[in-house]
Amino acid sequence: MDSSDLTPLPEESAEEQPQQPSRPVSAFASKPDRPPTQSSSEKYSPLDWMGYFDKEDDICILDSNDVFHVYMAGTEGPVVFCLHGGGYSGLSFALAANKIKEKARVVALDLRGHGKSCTENDLDLSIETMCNDVLAVIKSLYGDNLPAIVLVGHSMGGSIAVHVAAKRQLSSLAGLVVVDVVEGTAMASLIHMQKILTSRMQHFSSIEKAIEWNVKGGSLRNVDSARVSIPSTLNYDDSKKCFVYRARLEETEQYWKGWYEGLSEKFLSSPVPKLLLLAGTDRLDRALTIGQMQGKFQMIVVRHTGHAIQEDVPDEFANLIINFISRNRIGPHGVEIPGLKSSWSKPSKNQE
Repeated sequence: MDSSDLTPLPEESAEEQPQQPSRPVSAFASKPDRPPTQSSSEKYSPLDWMGYFDKEDDICILDSNDVFHVYMAGTEGPVVFCLHGGGYSGLSFALAANKIKEKARVVALDLRGHGKSCTENDLDLSIETMCNDVLAVIKSLYGDNLPAIVLVGHSMGGSIAVHVAAKRQLSSLAGLVVVDVVEGTAMASLIHMQKILTSRMQHFSSIEKAIEWNVKGGSLRNVDSARVSIPSTLNYDDSKKCFVYRARLEETEQYWKGWYEGLSEKFLSSPVPKLLLLAGTDRLDRALTIGQMQGKFQMIVVRHTGHAIQEDVPDEFANLIINFISRNRIGPHGVEIPGLKSSWSKPSKNQE
């Protein structure tokens, strides 16, 4: 959830560019003489997750009817465990995962009430429940043979990552990356959140229209990322004969304060190496400003993006994650990962 400009889409132009007549192009030609003009439906057509992740899986949680959906990529290195923001899905990390998997493993979870996950209570988005969900999925995936894990969380997912780290129940936790969420600004924005949720477009005649709106009037700026991630955030409503949002965030307001209250202190007190990625310096609150000056965590401001940094600039985001892993020598045995840059800085004492 974020407070991006949720302006309605302009009406489609009555005159669309005509399709260029097709003509045979040699299979060995590097490119056609002139690319065909794309129609609106082609430009915003869905892209399959299989072009970015290696596989998907359903994780059944013992002694419950909860089933969590995960997307996985990569075969070696530490596990970059990704937690999406409210209203997004695990596919929010698809384009970035395609690059991260060259150097590390990636697991992207559909959180409770989101994506393809299905739980006994999809509206229980309390921070305690969601933290337990994450720990249960990790336990189901790896048992007692835990790999080195870097928790990466965007927005609401960032608060979950911080709270999971604060529980000190993940013995192999090796790093914490929080993406564009800060306690001070998040708490201040909560009073506007219902208005933001209700003012966005609620019904879409097609998935293509939903993708188009999210790029033109919603929070995403990268068309290709939206083509992968947006379809998983929708359900088809048979009664309304249209697509609607899968996550019913407007019904979970009672939990919002718990996501962010005390977040800065929990983040600063986590003993593992930490990285905070922000879309703007105005998001930094006082506690984090002091902590950053004291060198308690690494902070990077990623320019020219919206709230969903991992979607808007996936290659840059992936490089930041890979460099964080290398810099802090996070690996299966605490050694540098082959192929990553050899120069690294040992974490300061207050990061250890």
